Amino acid sequence: MDFDQLVTFLEVARQKSFSRAGEKVFRSQSAVSAQIRQLEQEYGDRLLDRSGKTVKLTPAGQIFYEYALRLKTLRDESLVAVADHGHTPRGTLLVGANEATCLYVLPEVFAEYCHRYPDVQISIYRNFTYKIVEKLENGSLDVGILSLPVQSPSLKIQPIFRDRLMLMVSPQNPLAKLKSAPVSELVKYPLLLPKTGHTRRLLDKLFREYNTELKVRMELPSIGMIKSFVAADLGVSLISASFARDEVAAGRVKLVGLEGPELWRELGLAYRRDRTLSVANKAFIAVSRQLSSYVKKTEAPGHA
Repeated sequence: MDFDQLVTFLEVARQKSFSRAGEKVFRSQSAVSAQIRQLEQEYGDRLLDRSGKTVKLTPAGQIFYEYALRLKTLRDESLVAVADHGHTPRGTLLVGANEATCLYVLPEVFAEYCHRYPDVQISIYRNFTYKIVEKLENGSLDVGILSLPVQSPSLKIQPIFRDRLMLMVSPQNPLAKLKSAPVSELVKYPLLLPKTGHTRRLLDKLFREYNTELKVRMELPSIGMIKSFVAADLGVSLISASFARDEVAAGRVKLVGLEGPELWRELGLAYRRDRTLSVANKAFIAVSRQLSSYVKKTEAPGHA
């Protein structure tokens, strides 16, 4: 058995498909099948049941799966230990975050980190929080930046960033003259909402009692589009204050406080509890916490 076979087996077990596993490990379906056959010949038993629509672990495969995970973890830890021998961060750092975090929170963190530790290569996995949690739990990522709250016994999560959600309007909108506005007032205007995500869930809860009055003009896939359309006075929205810092400074939008409930977007730094952190990982956590502490102290832009 070699580690390529082991990694391929783990991927087939996760994907429940030879073809999808092949895409993940950059091998053809026939090459994946050959690797699994070699493993089964070596262990003298069938490890995967191929009889149904999806591939499943056999009883022998379930036993081997646990050992395979442990072997892969030990190998990864040994690579980290050797890479960290010189106590200088190097190697590759695998980080997961959603799009908004990548665009509006992490650039300053990455800039500082790369300035301090130029020998570390950063690989970013961009997806929703629940997908990042899956990747962290199965060991595919070193560190994740998650929208809180998150429940996962296998992960250690440290809150690092907290940002207030505020009403975003164009300078021409009548609400722009106010220091704060009640929800009952803002629902009189066309709304521009994110299609999915943590903020959308907060807004659905916020607007629940105003369902009959809501005028949702657009549901948009990105924060950049929402900001552009608000600036064009197509409607109003709610946004994490730091995400609109540049647009507020340029005078393209105004941020207005929300009367009544305070809504917050909180991010946490997450990693596996049972994995040995590399020097590169520890350094990234330290830089993230240092810079996020600064962000917490800054005042929301465009709001007194």
